[in-house]
Amino acid sequence: MWKVTIINEICLCDVLLESAKEVFERTVFMPLYKAPEPGHKIEGVSFLGSITFKGALEGRLTIYCSLPCAQAITINMLLMDPTDEIYPEDIADTIGEVTDMVMGSVKSRVQEKIGALKVSIASVVSVRELVNSLGRASKVSMEVAIDDNYPAAFSLWYREACDASGEN
Repeated sequence: MWKVTIINEICLCDVLLESAKEVFERTVFMPLYKAPEPGHKIEGVSFLGSITFKGALEGRLTIYCSLPCAQAITINMLLMDPTDEIYPEDIADTIGEVTDMVMGSVKSRVQEKIGALKVSIASVVSVRELVNSLGRASKVSMEVAIDDNYPAAFSLWYREACDASGEN
């Protein structure tokens, strides 16, 4: 049985924050930091970028943000003028790409300690409520502020991978 002694919620939360900051600073050109006051509710139409992974750990990384936040990310990442029309497919593509890049950064930070991770293709949906579909998975999550204006949330759901017999 593989023991999850190296990975714990505190280090995964740090890895997730460092990875998200790196992507937002270098690619989205927006500052991102851990929210000083958690508890901001993301209401209305929102976007959920999701990507799954498997290996010694299996799980899902998600990015959840409001429509105005997703639009701001799209404008910055695509170097658009704020008055340009933003199409829904541009928003979905951008949130998917950001999700993929954050997962790539997480993967590069943890694979030396836990081994290789296989990563799926990111998917993006418009949502109103989040639900955990991983059963007994552990979760690290954090609320962030993007560009001082937009609350968003990152989550990393994970569990020990089961071998072919169903045992850990």
